[in-house]
Amino acid sequence: MQKNEFKAALAEFRRQDGLWCMTGDPLAIEMMSGMGFDWMLFDTEHSPVDAVSVLPLLQAAAASPVHPIVRPTHLNAAEIKKILDLGAQTLLIPMIDSAEQAAHAVACMTYPPKGIRGVSGLSRATRFGTVQGYHARASEELCLLVQVESVAAVDQIEAIAAVPGVDGMFVGPADLAASMGYPGEPSHPEVKDAVIAAIRRIRAAGKPPGVLAVDPDLHARAAEAGAVFISGDIDMMALRKGLLSGPGLAAKR
Repeated sequence: MQKNEFKAALAEFRRQDGLWCMTGDPLAIEMMSGMGFDWMLFDTEHSPVDAVSVLPLLQAAAASPVHPIVRPTHLNAAEIKKILDLGAQTLLIPMIDSAEQAAHAVACMTYPPKGIRGVSGLSRATRFGTVQGYHARASEELCLLVQVESVAAVDQIEAIAAVPGVDGMFVGPADLAASMGYPGEPSHPEVKDAVIAAIRRIRAAGKPPGVLAVDPDLHARAAEAGAVFISGDIDMMALRKGLLSGPGLAAKR
């Protein structure tokens, strides 16, 4: 069974820097996976990538030491099962607002009798049936991250953190901003203060906090507050910034 180095790092509260990925191009993923990031997140919630087309992205990243994380569209047992069977070891589940939802996410990641994950013997996760004892030991190397990204979720941080099987908690500034009444304003001062407060509470509750912070000020404050897994950039955003700063478009301005 492949060791989940990302899960081990989180358990020790060792800083992990990552890249948020929305592109579905395996060649681009292969290139970016060798750039030195600790993790890359493949987003199926807000991109054209889905639970099936994430497979070539996982394969493209497999040759590099970077750790792939997959975000499903929502808390859905069938979708989570498929992504796990395709070989993802770490999932980031969006829109977790309560301890009950977090417990259901744990169940989706866990085989019976403790959970509800469907059993397959010939999946990529089992290396096509060659990993001995996979089904009995799978939970040891699977990592569950849950997103707290609403006012309701922030109110329940301590309860969610207390759910056995939750390995980390991620604060989503964009959705939290909308929930607070500031849609499209993740850099609003009140939103940034709320993000930092949430990170501190997650850490105080004994869980490693994470955040996507493309705002440099928020990124720095999140790191200072104790965020463990952080992304400061999105692949499509980086591509756009790079093209805008290149000589081709500069000549047209």
